[in-house]
Amino acid sequence: MPRTTAAPVTSPPAVEVYSARARMYHWITVALIAIQIPVGFYMVWRGSTLNIWDGLTNTLYDTHKLVGVLIFFLVLARLVYRLRNGAPADEPTLEPWQKTVSHLTHWMLYALLLLLPIGGYLGVAYYGAAAPFGLQLPVFVAKNEATANAIFFIHKLGGLLITLLIAMHVGAALYHHLVRKDNVLRRMIGRPR
Repeated sequence: MPRTTAAPVTSPPAVEVYSARARMYHWITVALIAIQIPVGFYMVWRGSTLNIWDGLTNTLYDTHKLVGVLIFFLVLARLVYRLRNGAPADEPTLEPWQKTVSHLTHWMLYALLLLLPIGGYLGVAYYGAAAPFGLQLPVFVAKNEATANAIFFIHKLGGLLITLLIAMHVGAALYHHLVRKDNVLRRMIGRPR
């Protein structure tokens, strides 16, 4: 009787997780964005739509400004860390198109997380309101309300775009975690299977 050889047993490809520092940067950014986006939309609705300019509206605007500054410096540190240390290899089970979309989404999020605070800062600088909670931010431009309003319009569009990208990012992470049951989300939690 001929002897058959069994197919070699192969183990699944190793899954790399993000470093503890990369995960820390990510989750602090998530927490700040979870504050920033709702505060941004609510303050504009209260101020511009309802025309309520009271202490609460001012506090919302000041909070949005300070959180924007924090996000800018946090994301800048995160980006420097990533450029120096790299990121783990892609989840091995991803299709090539998924890898491409993932990379594009991540780099667009990085860009918007830096550009939106810069735009917000320029808007408040041109508007003459760059002193959240009385803390004067450095201003290098002359007051110009028309320029400020144009910048705020672009800033609002950027806010809508980043909200859509974040929704797509979260939706994809949940799809991978709940439907595909792979390690995409677990790599950022730090617990691969």
